[in-house]
Amino acid sequence: MDDQNAFLTFVQKSFAHDIAGATFLLEGLPEDEAARIFQALPVDVAEKAIRNLQISFAAELLKNAEDGFLGALAERLDPQLASAILAQLPPESRQHLKERLSIKLQEQIREHLEYPEGSVGRIMTASYLAFNQKLRAEDAIEKIRSLAKRRYPVSYAYVVDDDNGLRGVLNMRDLMLAPPDQRLDTIILPDVFSLHAFTDVQEAASELARRKYFAAPVVDGTNHIVGIIKAERMIQGVQEEATQNIQKMFGAGGDEKAFSSISFSLRKRLPWLHVNLATAFMAAAVVAMFEGIIAKLTVLAVFLPVVAGQGGNAGAQSLAVVMRGIVMREIPRDKILPLIRKEALLGTINGVVIGIVTAVVAWVWHGNPYLGLVIGLGMLFNLFFAGLAGASIPLLMRRIGLDPAQSSNIILTTVTDVMGFMGFLSLAVIFQRFLL
Repeated sequence: MDDQNAFLTFVQKSFAHDIAGATFLLEGLPEDEAARIFQALPVDVAEKAIRNLQISFAAELLKNAEDGFLGALAERLDPQLASAILAQLPPESRQHLKERLSIKLQEQIREHLEYPEGSVGRIMTASYLAFNQKLRAEDAIEKIRSLAKRRYPVSYAYVVDDDNGLRGVLNMRDLMLAPPDQRLDTIILPDVFSLHAFTDVQEAASELARRKYFAAPVVDGTNHIVGIIKAERMIQGVQEEATQNIQKMFGAGGDEKAFSSISFSLRKRLPWLHVNLATAFMAAAVVAMFEGIIAKLTVLAVFLPVVAGQGGNAGAQSLAVVMRGIVMREIPRDKILPLIRKEALLGTINGVVIGIVTAVVAWVWHGNPYLGLVIGLGMLFNLFFAGLAGASIPLLMRRIGLDPAQSSNIILTTVTDVMGFMGFLSLAVIFQRFLL
């Protein structure tokens, strides 16, 4: 017992003078003994030490910690570190730690974990290998050997500062050839490629493929490392995101699979089919309002699909751009109206160009310049509303708490059909004496 107390005193003194070296010593011990020593440290020293530990090892040390120590330490953890440790804990230990966090810290962790759908942050892992920049080469080599015995998932070895800021990546050859007492910050490769946690998965996958990397560190806005992303997980994430977004845009649930039960699929699809049916009747009602003019001028029916098709395509372009902006969090609150104005202006310009082309085609085809004028102005009217709707619908759905991707294409199609038919056929009524 005296020997154990003497060793504990030695470790505590080591932490007081050399955090990086002491954490190396701690990680070399069996987990139960390391946990006992760690929990005997003063809380302020433990808080400094935990920032230098591997995330998975830190989680092991806290898994069965006593309430008093856990509560005092929890209040000192920053949200980034706390969320990474929570992710590594088993469910019962995770709940135990969470209950000892302040309401403010829980909210900060929740915000930290709320990465956008389709972003790298959603599919990254917190199991990564990182060393403090002050660590010596021989200590880093010994730690890698120790972790290898535990089958720790090693990809690349990253080097961080005292605040977990990413400083560089270790080249294993340089590490093995370095003098034993050389610090890691003198042998790292500082120009390390990293991905922001909000980066779109498809963009990130393309970057990794272009650079031929099988993994990359993931950082937040202040360049703190928050995890790593592996190529195989990213490919899976791209496939999941693509299929979920396609399903959502056309009214199927994002969590529906090919062999989901019939009852589950019905619950996901039927509500949106009813929405689609209602919106289709709205468009049909608009056409019915102008049944008289269509009966007199049957040529108008020929151009209805042209109006609907162009409006739907133009609106889909705006919708895609805005959806990407939402996912990447590129649209702050004060930029919403300028974005909508920009898309409406783009729709107007597109409407002028496409309207002129359509007007000329209609004039040449049917030999009536007024028919060309009507279809041209109708196209302008439709594309203006297509741009306006394509930008507004996903932003409005997000504002009222709905998933912007969920069947936005159905709603957009309805808006462009209704407004396009209304504009085109209203102009036909106004100019009917020139068309008959």
